[in-house]
Amino acid sequence: MAAIHITDIEAAINWWRARSPSLDGITACAEVRALAEVYGTMVWQHEAQVDEAALSARAREAWMDWYRTTPDTPCIAICSTSQGDDVCKGCGRSFDEVQHWTTMSPVEKRATWRRITMEGTAWRFNRYAERADTMPGEAAS
Repeated sequence: MAAIHITDIEAAINWWRARSPSLDGITACAEVRALAEVYGTMVWQHEAQVDEAALSARAREAWMDWYRTTPDTPCIAICSTSQGDDVCKGCGRSFDEVQHWTTMSPVEKRATWRRITMEGTAWRFNRYAERADTMPGEAAS
């Protein structure tokens, strides 16, 4: 089984807190409580990841609800693996990850997203991010 990183648990908690805020400022919704139990255990045990099989049904459902709001693929439609590269210059995924993306589990996809985001070397994270920062009418450098 694949593992879920603590940052994904935290992101899911924050998404649920914004979606279903506490009415009294104290009580959290059931989804936040389920995910917070996982998060607290991870912190207590100094674990950065949790096996997805260790999540309760409620926590897994809450995590999946958050997951469905995230982008599915890091593809930017510039795939250099089709040209023979082992790692795509556009999105940062390996040839195998690109080929098997549709059969990967949500947890496997999130692990891939985390890795390529942490590496930050793909064009998705540099060349095109720089262009997005330019104002309309300005030339991209």
